[in-house]
Amino acid sequence: MHKISTLFIGLVLSGFACTNNTYIYEVNEVTVEPNNAGKDKEKRPEQYLNILYANLYQEPLSPNELVRLNDVITSIGDKQVAYETVVAKMMADPKVKIPSREDMLQDIEQFIRDTYKRFYVREPSQSEIAWFKNYIESRPNLTPELIYYSFATSDEYNFY
Repeated sequence: MHKISTLFIGLVLSGFACTNNTYIYEVNEVTVEPNNAGKDKEKRPEQYLNILYANLYQEPLSPNELVRLNDVITSIGDKQVAYETVVAKMMADPKVKIPSREDMLQDIEQFIRDTYKRFYVREPSQSEIAWFKNYIESRPNLTPELIYYSFATSDEYNFY
């Protein structure tokens, strides 16, 4: 009798122990894309120069200056090198409107937001803000000029 009851208890317990629990969660499918996913058309040199000038000087580019800068772009074989050269030349101009390092450090998050809006015409994501804030705080020699230069020569800036 003892063997039968032990066998019965063993069968009952093994029946409960081997159940397969299946959990189904009702989750809406979401497509996640990068913030710049809609930017797939490359700017023509004239567009790039006009937008760059407006972003750095906060005023429109004159037609004569556009022709001169466009000649610089077309005279250099590598377009990216040409853009980097033009941006570097503009950044050295004292008329370019760039915040001071003190202004940048006073409100880093606002500086990041303003820079993204100015160059990329979009809001930065929370991860972009966190990364840039850490990057700025961890580099005592980083200036707004270097950040503006990196934004103006980035791949995302070349597209709209």
